[in-house]
Amino acid sequence: MTITRRQILTGATALAATAAFQPAFAARKTVIKLGLDLASDHPTTVNLNAAAAKMKDATKGEVTLQVFPSSQLGNDTHMLSNLRSGAMQMMAIGDNILATLVPSAAIDNIGFAFKSPEMAWGALDGKVGEMVRADIDKAGLHAMPRIWDEGFRQITSSTKQILTPEDLHGFKIRVPPSPISLALFQALGAAATTINIAELYTALQTHVVDGQENPLGNIETQKFYQVQKYCSITNHMWVGYWLLMNGQFWSSLPDAHKKVVQDTLDAQALEQRKANQKLDDSLEEKLKKQGLVFAKPDTTPFQKALTQAGFYKTWKGKFGDALWAALESTTGPLA
Repeated sequence: MTITRRQILTGATALAATAAFQPAFAARKTVIKLGLDLASDHPTTVNLNAAAAKMKDATKGEVTLQVFPSSQLGNDTHMLSNLRSGAMQMMAIGDNILATLVPSAAIDNIGFAFKSPEMAWGALDGKVGEMVRADIDKAGLHAMPRIWDEGFRQITSSTKQILTPEDLHGFKIRVPPSPISLALFQALGAAATTINIAELYTALQTHVVDGQENPLGNIETQKFYQVQKYCSITNHMWVGYWLLMNGQFWSSLPDAHKKVVQDTLDAQALEQRKANQKLDDSLEEKLKKQGLVFAKPDTTPFQKALTQAGFYKTWKGKFGDALWAALESTTGPLA
């Protein structure tokens, strides 16, 4: 059978037409699995699920964000390792724990640095956050521009109320696997031990440690009030949650998907901040009814103890003059 030149041209035209319509039938699908250590009813998880629904709607199902709370994909250390290797695409992680990989991420964890959540958000939405995100990029990860709010951390105990730095001397307290958290409580004389949050309830129940420190939202959603009696409102450290994506995975996404993911998560960050603060403001009364006894100690002696122990001087040296100056441009002189 002889194939004419006209048939060849007709066939080529048909193939070209098919190719032109192909994207409409084979749109790129993006599936993102995101792990975090917070409970399913924590504002961070709730707002991540809201972001997932908005992404799906905005992209007509092309982008699917799957949220796995309560350490379902492993503890923070495990998830961070998997995120770096590419075994998972995304995670939400406290800046204090991220600091094991990116030391500058702990800059906003400096003891008693911020007077309000708004002050912390301003620093992280500004120059401080810009510098930290640059270091996160160097570690092969991509951070969404806006940090999410975990809030100020408070001290709980099963044995006594913590009212002065002396009350912490020799006190067995759990801290997260965070260098700056460990250093802060060691500087205050505590017998600090690092334990992942997934194992913390059991550690408190069995008195491996007698106390811990977390925002009220975590104390309530993790039900630590069941195994703790006292809570001291110290506001000793503010912690934010970075939303991180594996750098190579992020680079592989179509630009349209990148924009939807980033814009949606940054918009939800503002909603999460409000929701987390609303929860925090309501929790003292709720936790009192659940058995916690509250105290509000003067924090000035704690700050003085940190200064005398060389805490601020040490961490200024670790962070460097430029990052420290960016922090103090928001907080004022720290020591």
